[in-house]
Amino acid sequence: MTCFDVFNGDADGLCALQQLRLADPRGAVLVTGVKRDIGLLARVAVEAGDEVWALDIALEKNRRALDRLLAAGARVRYFDHHFPGEIPAHPLLETHIDTTPDRGTSLLVDDYLGGSQRAWAVVGTFGDNFDESARRAAAPLGLTSGQIEALRDLGIYLNYNGYGAEVADLHFPPDALFRRLRPYANPLDFIAMDPAFGQLREGFQNDMSRARAVAPEIDAPGHRLHLLPAEPWARRAGGVLANELARAAPDQAHALLTRLPAGGFVVSVRAPLTRRQGADDLCRGFPGGGGRPAAAGINELADGDYEAFVAAFLAAF
Repeated sequence: MTCFDVFNGDADGLCALQQLRLADPRGAVLVTGVKRDIGLLARVAVEAGDEVWALDIALEKNRRALDRLLAAGARVRYFDHHFPGEIPAHPLLETHIDTTPDRGTSLLVDDYLGGSQRAWAVVGTFGDNFDESARRAAAPLGLTSGQIEALRDLGIYLNYNGYGAEVADLHFPPDALFRRLRPYANPLDFIAMDPAFGQLREGFQNDMSRARAVAPEIDAPGHRLHLLPAEPWARRAGGVLANELARAAPDQAHALLTRLPAGGFVVSVRAPLTRRQGADDLCRGFPGGGGRPAAAGINELADGDYEAFVAAFLAAF
């Protein structure tokens, strides 16, 4: 039997898998990519009796590949918090899917494991911009305020590392980063002992200082829209900047568009944190769009669709 761990390359996907493999330290083939590369089940070739764990990738975007894996006789366990579409009923499929706006995949895995690896669930939840949920989850751990802030920083840096048009944009390929996390049952030990934390922190600080200096194209009471240039630092910083802006102005909707080298834009949308609805519906109205109600994106918005997107963004919130 071969086991495949298929996971989103962002903080939520990394920390969901870290929890599972701390609780069940089996070997597995790792399948992952940049944060927006979510059609990952298409890369998996199975035989009857194989096992696939799918973490933090929308079932809707993987439905055809999922049907193929089940038909081949593989057992699939699926943990996710994005819009799933129709969930198939199949004896080899076990799903843990919850689209509640303030719960990510790391918390679904935390439920599954009965809280046994809670500190890593807190890291992933912070990384997915669910600060209040992360602090609630951390409450039973007896951590100091400084330790909680360290876990928050780690979550943000792991999430930041996942953004890019391709793996070459990232500081660490997500599979390599997972292998760096893997030995640490306590994320505070990773922070203290692994040089990767310092590298991520330095990269984050440098990229974000440049991104924060970009003035918005639209800054109105209910909406803010930024355009970033076609540069690797902008592709790395864009999604995290969108989260930061959303926290700073919770009554505003935010759209952050980063130009792609070949034309068009990669888009991050954040619904107002005070109501956390509508981002996924907006983005699914454009090719390559999807996500969850509070935070969604478009992998490649054509130049010709820019005006239509702006109009839809202003109308949606």
